[in-house]
Amino acid sequence: MFANLGVAIAKFVAFAFTGSSSMLAEAIHSVADTGNQALLLLGGRLARREATPQHPFGFGRERYFWSFVVALVLFSLGSMFAVYEGIGKIRNPHEVESPAWAFGVLAFAIVLEGFSFRTAIRESNRTRGDASWPQFIRRARVPELPVVLLEDLGALAGLLLALGAMTATVTLDAPIWDGIGTLSIGVLLGIIAIVLAIEMKSLLIGEGATKRTRDDIVAAIEGTEGVRRLIHLRTLHLGPEELLVGAKIEFDHSYSVAELGAAIDTVEANVRALVPTARPMYIEPDVFRDTDADR
Repeated sequence: MFANLGVAIAKFVAFAFTGSSSMLAEAIHSVADTGNQALLLLGGRLARREATPQHPFGFGRERYFWSFVVALVLFSLGSMFAVYEGIGKIRNPHEVESPAWAFGVLAFAIVLEGFSFRTAIRESNRTRGDASWPQFIRRARVPELPVVLLEDLGALAGLLLALGAMTATVTLDAPIWDGIGTLSIGVLLGIIAIVLAIEMKSLLIGEGATKRTRDDIVAAIEGTEGVRRLIHLRTLHLGPEELLVGAKIEFDHSYSVAELGAAIDTVEANVRALVPTARPMYIEPDVFRDTDADR
């Protein structure tokens, strides 16, 4: 957040000296990124509130909601403004003054954004495992990491576009390239915002556990003594670190009520030993029927 704030101030200074629309678009982009980081921090704080009777499963999805808002801000404030400004500069190009300011600030911004991007990669690698980066973006249940990764990637790509546009503007003495660069930045931000919105919408609606986590839950249940069959399993992320688990299980038919209760407790303990995020759990003892197999 502070890296983006510093970059935004520097870009506004460069815009004041150059009048470059690419610099203005990048400055607005950095302002949007700074606000987005603040929204992510707000979501994290609100998500830690205690559960209430009105919200008995807590507020973990606050993080998904505010990440979705970030996508909307990036699209409206970043992308749409850049597209509007770029079209205006293409239709009415203006000379760029004091280009040295623009090149200096772009170099400064690339260094800061590179540092921020490296930090996001390092944090993501802790949970990414052997998944590819597209798979990680698609499957991550912690919303802040994909948001920051894509934001920083977009910021670096946007800076390179702005640098290319400024270079073409100065070397070719063709101000129209400044507008083309601005428009390109807007399109890039729009694509990133749409990808983020799609992923955050999916999390808001409700996503289940990943295949690996689900396999761990199944193994824990089926490996419990007295379990004859797992009839069906449902999972739902209430937040990045909280997974709701519901299972219908057939136990040994000879169990008494007390033994059945103990077996259910053992199932829950075994699942949580492998999947600590499985906090709310609802186990329903039942008898397997052919209709269950059909379902």
